[in-house]
Amino acid sequence: MRHAASEEQELQKLTDKLLKKIEKKNLIDKLPLEQAKIFAEDLRKAIRYHDYKYYVEANPVISDYQYDQLFHALEKTEKRFPGLVTPDSPTQRIAPAFTGDFQKVKHLSEMSSLENTYSPEDLKEWDRKVRKVLGIEKVEYVVDPKFDGASIELVYENDTFIRGATRGDGIIGENVTFNVKTIKPIPLNAPFSKYGINVISIRGEVIMPRSVFKKLNKEREQAGLPLFANPRNAAAGTMRLKYPQEVAKRNLDCYTYFILYSEPKKLCKDIKTHWEALNILRDCGFKVSPLSKVCNGIEEVIDYIMKCQEERESWDFEADGMVVNVNDTCAWEKLGETLHHPRWAVAYKFPAKQAVTKLIDVIWQVGRTGALTPVAVLEPVEVGGVVVSRASLFNPDEIKRKDIKIGDYVLVERAGETIPYIVAPVKERRTGEEKPVNMPKKCPECGSPIVHELDEAVPRCPNINCPAQLKEHLVYWGKTLDIKGLGESTANLLTNEGFIRSIADLYTINRDKLLELPGWKDKKVSNLLAQIEKSTDAEFYKKLTALGIRHVGEKTAMLLAEQFKNLDELISAPFEKLASIPGIGPITATSIKNFFKAEKNIEMINKLKEVGFKFERTEEEEKEKELPKPLVGYSVVFTGELEDFTRKEAQKIIELLGGNPTNSVTGKTSFVVAGENPGSKLAKAEKLGIKQMNEREFIEFIKQFAKQNPEVKKLLEEKGIKA
Repeated sequence: MRHAASEEQELQKLTDKLLKKIEKKNLIDKLPLEQAKIFAEDLRKAIRYHDYKYYVEANPVISDYQYDQLFHALEKTEKRFPGLVTPDSPTQRIAPAFTGDFQKVKHLSEMSSLENTYSPEDLKEWDRKVRKVLGIEKVEYVVDPKFDGASIELVYENDTFIRGATRGDGIIGENVTFNVKTIKPIPLNAPFSKYGINVISIRGEVIMPRSVFKKLNKEREQAGLPLFANPRNAAAGTMRLKYPQEVAKRNLDCYTYFILYSEPKKLCKDIKTHWEALNILRDCGFKVSPLSKVCNGIEEVIDYIMKCQEERESWDFEADGMVVNVNDTCAWEKLGETLHHPRWAVAYKFPAKQAVTKLIDVIWQVGRTGALTPVAVLEPVEVGGVVVSRASLFNPDEIKRKDIKIGDYVLVERAGETIPYIVAPVKERRTGEEKPVNMPKKCPECGSPIVHELDEAVPRCPNINCPAQLKEHLVYWGKTLDIKGLGESTANLLTNEGFIRSIADLYTINRDKLLELPGWKDKKVSNLLAQIEKSTDAEFYKKLTALGIRHVGEKTAMLLAEQFKNLDELISAPFEKLASIPGIGPITATSIKNFFKAEKNIEMINKLKEVGFKFERTEEEEKEKELPKPLVGYSVVFTGELEDFTRKEAQKIIELLGGNPTNSVTGKTSFVVAGENPGSKLAKAEKLGIKQMNEREFIEFIKQFAKQNPEVKKLLEEKGIKA
């Protein structure tokens, strides 16, 4: 709910007071019931305030760690005194999984659909009819975005959220209360009583922000799962999941835009305008679009809609139009409704983002990691004001699932700034001459045999010298082996000029040819060549990392360098041996075997060996292998800012001692090292009872092993720490 400046100051003071209390050891364990009741209510009040600041205003005033402290204190208090738990407590947002079908519920008031208009002329005609019925020259309207998500009814009794339901047929929907509770912008308690309202039904739209949608689809692609077609489908599908904890992970949002029903205060009688209704919702803590606007007359409405139409691609939510409401709620009864829609509101639809056209062919594009993406070649068609001739088909599994064939007429959609994609084929228009889409057996760029890794939806070209991958791999090679001067611009130049057609060419590059390049003087060329030469002495694990084998990053390369003294041993290692190495597993083992099956990869490796590039453990690595590993089996997490070490240096020490530095706290974490301004990882460690150290304690802990490990000793002494 909105807060006055003085109220915000009081709530911030309350927050500071609570945070100081929480610092006291075993405070909650010592609280008597009456004090615990006050403490819990203060915590709820503070958490609701910070939820509003974060999720509605997008303006947090405390850190995530401080918020977690408040939340965990409330959890602990309610766990000790279960009788203090209230239905609207922030801890009650996520319920356990439920089984069976969603129950049908009747809405308190019908959730009508709207008549659509598609042009300014349509709007003017609608406005003419409204003015004629009302008998006035100019009408005041409120214009809102027409959100493209899942329509929802929210019901509150005595300020407490009691039910959330899907729209259904407008009269009866499905009860999805448990899932609605997970959506943070929806308050579980809202002070409608200050407006004299005891029961209220609100209409809103559950959406998945575009930014969240892109991230979710990227994660699903990496996991080999089917991609969501658009944010609307993702939001609607999420609302019907049977596991609220999974719904919570999807980071849904919700905008409210209409009071459907309220008692005893009524629309027209007590709430005179739609704008007043929106302000009540804002004031009670709901997210109302900042794009909502009062317009005086239809010309002002049209000007504003045209402005929104131009700007809509910059919004972080999908909208397929704008809704125009007569602002005067008393005029609604006079205007009335048809069997299908009210006469006091209308929807203006933006130009269609969907169109039907013919699929002429499918080509396969190779990405920087070798991933092959099918791209549809279409008969050009206008979609949302843009002529489209190509569309994404995502991966072979999606083609199969949607049953798409070459020659099909297909429904194409363009959503936001994303590439257009095929929604579905129009099977009714098939003639029998359509052909299946076949995945290529060889890379269209370099001719290497395509591999389909275990549990992955995406086929790949394993050849790291494939022209489609070479530039990106060259940059990665330079970064991994610390070749200063081999950045993106240099990599592009060397490949564009034809100097490098394989990574191995980097080590036979002609000095005189480089000097012919514009702006390349003797010093610049000498520095780059010296860095390239120096890279031949890099550690074995770094060379393994630089190869760019899928799933083999620096940590995995270290594990492999410990197990195999040179590359020949690794290449000849049986799959079973690779898969059984802790931290490798079958997916990475499959990727390694596929990489070395590619003839061009072996050809490149042999060329590198010919120029003196050795794929074997260095003397230092051999010595390090013989050193004791006292932290084998330890999993260590760092959080916050360390004073003496960078995060990478601290993690390196753990690795040198045989431990495993990780980024997330789990039940298997051995201990957490916390620096200044630690994040939520520390709170999670406290909750799980995991041992914690500050930086001083961490240094004392590792000093005991320094005499056994010269590398650790050296790292400490470089920081002025006597081992």
